[in-house]
Amino acid sequence: MNTLIAIIGLGVLCLLFEIFNLRKAIVPITIMGLLGVLGLTISEFNSTESYYNNMIAVSKFSTTFSCLFIVLTIFLVALGHNFYENHQSKISDFIAIKVFLLAGAVAMVSFGNLAMFFLGIEVLSISLYILAASDRMNLKSNEAGMKYFLMGSFASGIILFGICLIYGAMGSFDVSEISALSQSAELPIWFPIGIILVTIGMLFKVAAVPFHFWAPDVYEGSPALTTALMSTLAKVVAMATLYKLLFVMNADISIAFKMVVVVISMASMTVGNIMALRQTNVKRMLAFSGVSHAGFMLMTLLSLSTSAGSLLYYASAYSFSGIAAFSVILYVCKNRNNEDITNFHGLGKTNPLLAAILTAALLSMAGIPIFAGFFAKLVLFNQTIQAGYLALVIVAVVNSIISVGYYFKLILAMYTKESNEERKGKPFLVYAVAVVAIVLNLVLGLFPSLVLDLLA
Repeated sequence: MNTLIAIIGLGVLCLLFEIFNLRKAIVPITIMGLLGVLGLTISEFNSTESYYNNMIAVSKFSTTFSCLFIVLTIFLVALGHNFYENHQSKISDFIAIKVFLLAGAVAMVSFGNLAMFFLGIEVLSISLYILAASDRMNLKSNEAGMKYFLMGSFASGIILFGICLIYGAMGSFDVSEISALSQSAELPIWFPIGIILVTIGMLFKVAAVPFHFWAPDVYEGSPALTTALMSTLAKVVAMATLYKLLFVMNADISIAFKMVVVVISMASMTVGNIMALRQTNVKRMLAFSGVSHAGFMLMTLLSLSTSAGSLLYYASAYSFSGIAAFSVILYVCKNRNNEDITNFHGLGKTNPLLAAILTAALLSMAGIPIFAGFFAKLVLFNQTIQAGYLALVIVAVVNSIISVGYYFKLILAMYTKESNEERKGKPFLVYAVAVVAIVLNLVLGLFPSLVLDLLA
């Protein structure tokens, strides 16, 4: 609860900085504030308290994922310093929205009541709608914002309908009461229907097949920094929330439900990777890549009682490599009208450091040793085999091989093609974020127990 209050206070402070004409101090003070919030969250690691009639429930799960969300927000705020320097709107608006979005993310993994869960998801979603359409003079950004808003509103409506059915079946929004009642022998038919509707809405937020159609267009049309946020922070928040929802409602008791998860996981991996092979726009390629990674993360739902640590590890590995990749994309594609692969031609010669960072990030996403992405998939595959789903693991391995094709297409463009123009400027924060993110990915690959043991 202290974490949530501190984040909201920091967001209000960002807005006040604009009033007092302290624009240049917004980014550094926000980063320092988020570091302080991170320390506060870590200090609550062993706490299991609840607040406001169990509206907020602090646990190891909520604390560890909140720490990951805060670290990702620090990276995104730091990248915003250069990204918004020539923007028509005030930088305080964008930074404050990101901080309030973080508040929604923390609420989504810390809820003890379905009302707080829905409040958190709406705070996060509305922030994303605004950021997607934030480039007002760009028709693609306007289209992305409108498309995301319309489809996201339908998904939120489905989630709310599901919550209503769960309440009708159980007579309570409190998840601890719902968990206790769900273990009874006879459950009202509205309860499983409500879980299905909530799951469908969350699968939209994760961008899993067949609820992924919005992702490529919204990723491509949104400003690059917003795409980075959607691809990393928003995706892992939605996945962690879906995991917690199904865990507290004991949804893993249903064999039929697990088979649906297997089918959606296979479809997400296969469709995502095959469609990514055809893309020439890097943001669209990473959008379909994100669909594929959503399929991998859905595998954790097959063993809810033991896979919290593996979900945290996979989410950390994926999000850190995503932040590193988008840091390079922001640098390469700044002041350009597109994010085509041709923009990356010759980057290995003109900027070897950023080319190496992007290569490492893509190799991690593909699951190549010694990066964290490889060990995250290894842990996930091992748990899934133990759960009895060998066929799913075989499909996942095949898809990992397929993904190498489009990741290496971008890598080869950087090292085998000639550059069309010289890239000027070396923004410090972009370099710093890219280096720190890929180093964290590498450290997690070398020492996976640092994360896996947190929720053991």
